[in-house]
Amino acid sequence: MVIKMKVKVIDESHEKDLEESINEFLLKCPKVIDIKFQVALGISGEEQIYCFSAMILYQDEN
Repeated sequence: MVIKMKVKVIDESHEKDLEESINEFLLKCPKVIDIKFQVALGISGEEQIYCFSAMILYQDEN
């Protein structure tokens, strides 16, 4: 039996949006292997720009 893995990358500018996007994806894909989370911060002038991202490794159903 061959297990096919796939990757889904989700990127949002707010952590609540990332949470919603991940939960939405998990409803469609129950065979998650792992989730990696990362936050990046950039500064443009006086503005702070956040990037919240997740990489989801999951088993392909096909």
